Amino acid sequence: MAAPVARAQALADGAATREALRAALAGFDGCPLAATATNLVFDDGNPDSGLMLIGEGPGAEEDRAGKPFVGPSGQLLDRMLASIGLDRTKVLITNLIPWRPPGNRNPTDAEIAVCLPFLRRHIALVRPRHLVLLGALATHALTGDKAGIRRMRGKWVKLTVPGLDTPVPALPMLHPAYLLRTPGAKRDAWADLRLLRRALDGAGSAR
Repeated sequence: MAAPVARAQALADGAATREALRAALAGFDGCPLAATATNLVFDDGNPDSGLMLIGEGPGAEEDRAGKPFVGPSGQLLDRMLASIGLDRTKVLITNLIPWRPPGNRNPTDAEIAVCLPFLRRHIALVRPRHLVLLGALATHALTGDKAGIRRMRGKWVKLTVPGLDTPVPALPMLHPAYLLRTPGAKRDAWADLRLLRRALDGAGSAR
């Protein structure tokens, strides 16, 4: 998989804008998921908002629509954002993996490795002031920390991103799909949302 990862890195590095990055992804044939997905799912929302949310990968409804978080998980995410005064005009939403894995399975390590250069470049181009990492896959891939998401959530971490001069404060949170399966965890999610709101307001420490 080294050759596809190297090609992905070269394409990502050569993208000077989000539009160029999307075009590079659309033409990239180094990830087998692109051949089985219906649509590339790139991002949704406001790239100038300063807040970027990163999920795991598209499901069936996202694959059909070509937009992230439009199914049941997305509807819950919208309600979560609304609870702290946010909506899709105030955030940018994307995923670790831009193509739906067949049957909604987890992506393989090789698939993650080949998609990561594009995601890191996406972050560098958007230059967010804060990141939210939704779920274990996105958190592990970007931080390199393999601790459980229940242990990592609720604490800001500094994420070093190639192309950015300073680390970005990143907040791991539980994925909305997990909250749909485990309603008892919503109290933790609400605590994390309040932590995010304080950081956005400048009243909390993003360290």
